[in-house]
Amino acid sequence: MVEKSHTSGFWPSLYDPLRQLGERVAEWLAPASEAVGSDNSYRIAVELPGVEEKDIHLSVEEGVVNLKGEKRSAREESGETWFFSERQYGSFSRSFRLPPDAEGEKVDAQLKDGVLTITIPKKKPKKHETARVEIRKG
Repeated sequence: MVEKSHTSGFWPSLYDPLRQLGERVAEWLAPASEAVGSDNSYRIAVELPGVEEKDIHLSVEEGVVNLKGEKRSAREESGETWFFSERQYGSFSRSFRLPPDAEGEKVDAQLKDGVLTITIPKKKPKKHETARVEIRKG
């Protein structure tokens, strides 16, 4: 998170409402998602109806899962005396910070029925072994 400097002066604060509006619009346009954890893994499900696999870019960098893509859809209908055409285009992105026990290098992803499911396994807990210490006579 980038913090605003108190030495930036008066003028930058005038733009704060516009900056916040832009952030809210970006959040509203971002695809809906849910994240859950189990004993063995974390799972993130992202709704991407109408988005093709070739238009999705998924990466993991420094403990953050980054999802970017572009939605393209077009629909045309016509009748005897009318014609209707609707097109939607737009890019999206979402980022998810992984917990320390996630194995980011072993991410698996599957796109099925408009839902991208990202599975991240958890690291196996280390077994603590007890070592017996011999006591020497002094």
